[in-house]
Amino acid sequence: MKKLLLHLDTDQIASAFDSVVAYDAGADNLLSHGSVTRDNVTGLVHGMIFTRGGSKLKNSAIFIGGSDVDATDSVGRAVKKAFFGPVRVSVMLDPNGSNTTAAAVVRKVLSDYDVTGKKVVIIGSGPVGQRAALYFVKEGAREVVITSRSMTRAKIITSQMQAVYDVEVTPGEAASDEDIKQHLHDTHIAIGAGPAGVCVLSKEAWGSSETLAVLADVNAVPPLGVEEMEIMDDGVEKQGITFYGAIAIGNFKMKVHRAAVASLFESNDLFLDETTIYDLARTIDNKI
Repeated sequence: MKKLLLHLDTDQIASAFDSVVAYDAGADNLLSHGSVTRDNVTGLVHGMIFTRGGSKLKNSAIFIGGSDVDATDSVGRAVKKAFFGPVRVSVMLDPNGSNTTAAAVVRKVLSDYDVTGKKVVIIGSGPVGQRAALYFVKEGAREVVITSRSMTRAKIITSQMQAVYDVEVTPGEAASDEDIKQHLHDTHIAIGAGPAGVCVLSKEAWGSSETLAVLADVNAVPPLGVEEMEIMDDGVEKQGITFYGAIAIGNFKMKVHRAAVASLFESNDLFLDETTIYDLARTIDNKI
């Protein structure tokens, strides 16, 4: 029986990137739909769960993506609501690649470094930064700071994370190099998680820290997010600090993404979201 993946995208056109990865992960055929919302998704879900029964249900699965994280999460909740007890299929949520990317960042950092009891600063408060903060807390970091150019926004995000995940994340303002220097003076790990093509961490800022041991950057668009980072850096040591660049992280992200899609066809009751995708990533060799 063919492995069918229902590809739901909240953007107008379903992502070609996500489609290619799905085929590479072993899906035989994709049923791709764009402009999916919580209000129009139920019929699509029923088409997947009522056409195959019993053990055959594991050959059908759902992937939910899109550039709007909140919209994707909303569709995910609607999909779960459309199930009927055991009449369900496995589901994966990866809006804008944020779950798999954040998982890859953290697992790369932990390749040869123990984060237990250490301080982590994340420069950038978007979805990747938020999820990376969550994962570092789960791994035992002493303190995780997530920064925004606006302290108000940073406080809103950390309050939301407390409410949703019951984790303590420290808000921080990063409106200038001086702000970042203050955050890094006693920090062990710093993550550049800002927008593409924006340098969020200058050499002057990271070079001023006497405790910094690891730097990682998810931005592959010049100028890179961390000054003197190379996109292919994969555990490269510079001035006593270990560097992980966007392509090294991205290569492992692809490994996690493919493994997650493949796992959907192992049972009909898997739900991979921002928490369970990281659990899966922990089982995958992060050496490329």
